[in-house]
Amino acid sequence: MNIKNIITSAAMFLAATLPALSCTGLIVGRAASADSSVIATYAADSYVRYGFLDFQPAGDHAPGDMRTVKNWSTLEIMGEIPQVSHTYSTIGNMNEKGVTIVESTWGGRKELAEPNGIIDYGSAIFIALQRAATAREAIRVIDEVINEYGYAGTGESFTVADAEEAWIMELIGKGKEEKGFVWVACRVPDDCISGHANNPRIHKFPLDDPENCLYSPDVIEFARKKGLYNGPDEDFSFSMAYQDYNNYTKLRGCDGRVWSFFNKYADGMDRYLPWILEGKGEPLPLFVKPDRKIDATDMKWMMRDHFEDTPLDMTKDAGAGYYGSPYRPRPLTWEYDGKNYTHDRPIATQQTGFSLVAEMNAARPEFLRGLMWFGTDDANTCVYLPVFCSVQKVPHQLSEDNGSLYDLSWDSNFWVNNYVANQAYNRYSDMIDDIRAVQKAYEDSIAVDVAVVMEQAPEFEDPDIQRLIAQDLIDIWAEKATTGYKKLGDFLLVKYLDQSVKKQDDEGNFISTPHGKPVTPAASSFSKNYYENIVRNNGKQFRVPDFKKNMKK
Repeated sequence: MNIKNIITSAAMFLAATLPALSCTGLIVGRAASADSSVIATYAADSYVRYGFLDFQPAGDHAPGDMRTVKNWSTLEIMGEIPQVSHTYSTIGNMNEKGVTIVESTWGGRKELAEPNGIIDYGSAIFIALQRAATAREAIRVIDEVINEYGYAGTGESFTVADAEEAWIMELIGKGKEEKGFVWVACRVPDDCISGHANNPRIHKFPLDDPENCLYSPDVIEFARKKGLYNGPDEDFSFSMAYQDYNNYTKLRGCDGRVWSFFNKYADGMDRYLPWILEGKGEPLPLFVKPDRKIDATDMKWMMRDHFEDTPLDMTKDAGAGYYGSPYRPRPLTWEYDGKNYTHDRPIATQQTGFSLVAEMNAARPEFLRGLMWFGTDDANTCVYLPVFCSVQKVPHQLSEDNGSLYDLSWDSNFWVNNYVANQAYNRYSDMIDDIRAVQKAYEDSIAVDVAVVMEQAPEFEDPDIQRLIAQDLIDIWAEKATTGYKKLGDFLLVKYLDQSVKKQDDEGNFISTPHGKPVTPAASSFSKNYYENIVRNNGKQFRVPDFKKNMKK
């Protein structure tokens, strides 16, 4: 086997064995947001996902036309289904109507995996986006196509949102004997926030409120038939029945991320720490009412969260190392001296392929109704770029054809973001302020341009001009941010070479002597934890003796 085949085989193995601790989705209801937008976020986390922006054009289809169904994770062609007469265009996880669908996988009971289904979570998302003009319609489409063609996946949570409302839909297959799936979808109250992160979040749900809760007719009875539940209907918990709670990380590593979001914006969340940390007490609620209004900028920063300023702050514990880094390499769990341990798993993580913050606002004209802030690689260090729902072309810097996980491209947004982020992982406390300065400058400038587009673009009545303005916005900023981050990565390499810090003047220029020679760089500053751990573990070896006193003897 040559090196190319070895690499390909390794990638396939990783894809098949990665644990279900992947994606995160957060939600803000329109009455909880600062400008009456519904907000939905997504981090597509995987060590084998290349971050790019996907576009599918709208289309008109004749009777008999078929749509190929491809597995989103493996790229395997699963089969075909009949096309509908018209399909909407999609840009990323949003369609031209501003409908947004994102997901997180939670596995669930293995015996409920359906071996012969063809609709995986990615197919369900994009079939629904192509066929649905509203969130409720998207839920109906997902229900219809999976019942007809079978589910090729495990337990899944979806955010299904439009400019009016947001839903969490959770589902799992029925196993070998039956085609289809069981599911429940709960509407997030307009004045609340919610989220899901690789663990089913719907426990008890109303059985007679179709305006706010939809579900498959056999969702409870099927659980009874499979021996997963034997109580009264009103006490049924979807999560407890269909998730296999055999792993502690489903609480701390999954629900813990949603808890961090709730804790940021609502008082009293300490009451749910026993659930997160020990599996005790009441489960984390599906939604809570925030203490203040939240906007898209807040949500960008929420996607950059590592439990800062909480008892789980990842910049403070021993794993943060020399430079207070909130990143932990795999494996996150380990055994030592007969006991099991785990690092925390935050919202922001190094293996993110792409992330987004989608805001949908009914007060805007249709071509601006959906605005997807799109970032590649780690949400913590990326620049979120403005993609309106009417965009019809992917900029070169965000294209699937520009680079890959095995092919570095210096004009790929994904690769330059990795260039910056991967330097910071090892020098976090040193580098993060430099990154924040550049990141904030870009995002502040982008926000100004977006405001101008929203104000001036509706004045043009020609739809082609409207779309052109939206297209120019993302084209310009994809190029600017990509070029700028390459320069930022170069700067970080120069400034922090050899574990030192080159000195700069007040203008940001590197300082030289009057004769043009670089001045001696400053030493890095290490975290207090770093020194404490050395003293605790090897203090006797490294402690400086009172050698002067000893020599006098």
